[in-house]
Amino acid sequence: MDILNAIGNTSMVRLRKVVPPGCADILVKLEWENPTGSMKDRMAQAVISRAEGDGRLKPGDTVIEYTGGSTGASLALVCAAKGYPIRIVSSDAFSPEKLDQMAALGAELTLVPSEGGLTTKKLILDMIEAARRLSLEPHTYWTDQLNNQDSIAGYYQLGEEIWSQTKGEIDAFVHSVGTAASSRGVATVLKRYKPGIKIIVIEPAESSVLLGGLPGPHKIEGVGIGYTPPLWDASLVDGVVPVKTDDAKEMARRIAREEGLFAGTSSGANVVAALQVAERLGPEAKVVTLMADSGLKYLNTDVYRSR
Repeated sequence: MDILNAIGNTSMVRLRKVVPPGCADILVKLEWENPTGSMKDRMAQAVISRAEGDGRLKPGDTVIEYTGGSTGASLALVCAAKGYPIRIVSSDAFSPEKLDQMAALGAELTLVPSEGGLTTKKLILDMIEAARRLSLEPHTYWTDQLNNQDSIAGYYQLGEEIWSQTKGEIDAFVHSVGTAASSRGVATVLKRYKPGIKIIVIEPAESSVLLGGLPGPHKIEGVGIGYTPPLWDASLVDGVVPVKTDDAKEMARRIAREEGLFAGTSSGANVVAALQVAERLGPEAKVVTLMADSGLKYLNTDVYRSR
């Protein structure tokens, strides 16, 4: 056994306090149980092992990626376990804890400045360009998460776990969109088992591009890149819910206080949207969403900072 065997098989619990009467049950997967405290460990393991398997990543190569933090920490963990150097392009728009965690796991960081700490389309494109330049150096492998189909396969197991833990009693799956790999991977598995299941995805209301709106700055880290992600597959999605940054932050605080679930901002957004879906489906239904990462990654942000 090594650390990579600890990825996956996370717990599922039912929300008890924040769900009003007359709603469907809402079940949440505790993805912070993965080794770096995030669901992204699943995709990191998939993209590295698949690239090793077909020779795109060779012994001694340096892994390159652009990331808001959780993917970077997950890739750094997998690279540490497998012995690859890793260089990560990130930004001051993302929490200091995420940057520190990436560095602690051995990543060499390049930071791209943001506009006032906000996630914008320009920032994402600047980060991608910086990573592309690094990838031109010899003996590098650029995981390029926004375009990497391998990351979708990393979430098939998550779909299998959800199906098995609910014993097939699931009516909707709700989750935020960053690269779209996780919602697509889970949806692929769940729709195979139950074609009528509702897959509902979330984007920041300030940057509601999937619903045809204009890109805009927001502070829901790790989601809402400002344009339709290349891995997006509309055929698997039954609805898109816009959630405001402030509502996502407030729900993250509420589920910490009222449910004892200490999660990040996108998890707050997941619960906001899951409540809307649960209200619509009514008391006989079951809705599943994800606690995508741990609140420990946000202690120095305005989500949780107490002083």
